[in-house]
Amino acid sequence: MDMMALATLGVAAALCAVVVRQKTPELAALLGLAACALLLWNTLPMLETIRDVLKELAALAELSPTVLRPMVQTVGLAVVTKLASSLCRDAGEGGVASFLEVAGSAAAVLVALPLLKMVLQLVQELL
Repeated sequence: MDMMALATLGVAAALCAVVVRQKTPELAALLGLAACALLLWNTLPMLETIRDVLKELAALAELSPTVLRPMVQTVGLAVVTKLASSLCRDAGEGGVASFLEVAGSAAAVLVALPLLKMVLQLVQELL
């Protein structure tokens, strides 16, 4: 599926959820979750392509997987944090969403620390 089809699916699901929410909010939430699952399922091939290209670029640049792993993990954490906090906000739990964003930021820094250590070691070797 291309992005226009995914966007159309997302907007259509959101509009249906708005209409259904007036009579049965539970069904609207279920519709939203089903749309999210369908969108994620159709996004997986794109993510696999990105992974393959990153592996190819890493091989061309002769980069170790230990260099790319923190970057990819940080991006993954950002996406998961954004999705989870948006779901919390939609459920009316803004406080939980805010703390979830703080936890996601802390996890991203934690994942990036090995990369920072490698950069500092490289700088020390150059000096």
